[in-house]
Amino acid sequence: MPSEILLKIFSYLDAVSLLCAGCVSRRFYHLANDNFIWIRIYSTAFSPTRSNWKVNSVEKIAVSVSFLSVQDKEAGYWKKEYITKQIASVKAALADILKPVNPYTGLPVKTKEALRMFGLGWAIILKEKSGKEYVMEHVDLSVNDTSVTVIWYGKNWPCLASLSTLDLCGVTPVFMDWYKTPTKHRLRWHSLIAKYNLSHLTVSTMIGCDRLIRIFCLHPGLLVGVWKKEEELAFVMANLHFHHLVERSTLGSATIPYELPPHSPFLDDSPEYGLHGYQLHVDLHSGGVFYLCGTFRNLFTKKGNIENGHVKLIVIHLKNNREHLPLIGKVGLSWKTDILDGCIKSCSMMDVTLLDEHGKPFWCFSSPVCMRSPATPADGPSFLGQTYSVDYVDAEGRVHVELVWIRETEEYLIVNLVLYLSIAKINRWFGTEY
Repeated sequence: MPSEILLKIFSYLDAVSLLCAGCVSRRFYHLANDNFIWIRIYSTAFSPTRSNWKVNSVEKIAVSVSFLSVQDKEAGYWKKEYITKQIASVKAALADILKPVNPYTGLPVKTKEALRMFGLGWAIILKEKSGKEYVMEHVDLSVNDTSVTVIWYGKNWPCLASLSTLDLCGVTPVFMDWYKTPTKHRLRWHSLIAKYNLSHLTVSTMIGCDRLIRIFCLHPGLLVGVWKKEEELAFVMANLHFHHLVERSTLGSATIPYELPPHSPFLDDSPEYGLHGYQLHVDLHSGGVFYLCGTFRNLFTKKGNIENGHVKLIVIHLKNNREHLPLIGKVGLSWKTDILDGCIKSCSMMDVTLLDEHGKPFWCFSSPVCMRSPATPADGPSFLGQTYSVDYVDAEGRVHVELVWIRETEEYLIVNLVLYLSIAKINRWFGTEY
């Protein structure tokens, strides 16, 4: 068919159909880059009368002049301009929907709505030592109170011994309603969230196992399941906290993660009194089952409670029986693949949201954790039952939980919960010099 006729046909297509047509062949690709077609699509989509953003007179003149000088631009110029502007409009809409903040959680009210409306998803990119890459889109996800759990599994995993790194990326459709179309070649952009070294799947990072698999925790928040017998990948599970989740999943590039804007320190008008008025929300969960969902308000600590570069913030006191809390149900981390499923005892996902005295998120994370028998007995009252501890550490702080197994009621009882907050983080946050 002559190119003139094809161009005439292409001129009746919308942007999505035109992009799809460009994937048919090399000839179709070059024809679908025609600037006359794309400048019409661009001006229709982003004309001042049809958009919510204001266009100044300079931009109006630029558009009108460009009609007269389309041939001066290289092929595909206006297609790139259209896609760039479309991405910018999606990012602007996301920023707008995330503005309202819940005063009780300090997190955006409409995070779940944003994930659903804009079709946000996540992918992992497995890289071999040879440089070959495998891109896998998430198979399943569940939305929790303050986090999202994303799962990948399947039959076509590459050989684990040949892999070097794993990249976790957010995936966003360029066209907000296009994610509903289950096509493999839909136009999206990737935002790198974290990069993991798979050589760290060692005994030191293994947190649990059952008769089929072993699970490894890679910071931040990644769980990798490996078949015991074959020593190959079984599944990958990521737990992503809501705090800046949408920004991290959309505003980075394919190679560089999103960086938070510079923090302006809050004025601490009474630094001599230490930290006060803090609020903690903590969840322990797996597979949609919550073992703990607790909120603790009016937390405080004196300036003198500093040890090893951390401020000690006691949430549940070991010697105060009235503060002790039971866990609900039998703790275990549920996993599944396309053929098998199971549950690993004593493991779960922990979501922590700590708000400062102004109600701003001070420290947030989601990570796999495991209950272990402590190496040394706790310095406190004796309990009639086996004791366990749960520990989490990152650059901003540490969480320490002590539990007792009550045989009579067959439940775990939290008898101690302590946060150790980094002095460096506190000084950056408030501009203090502790």
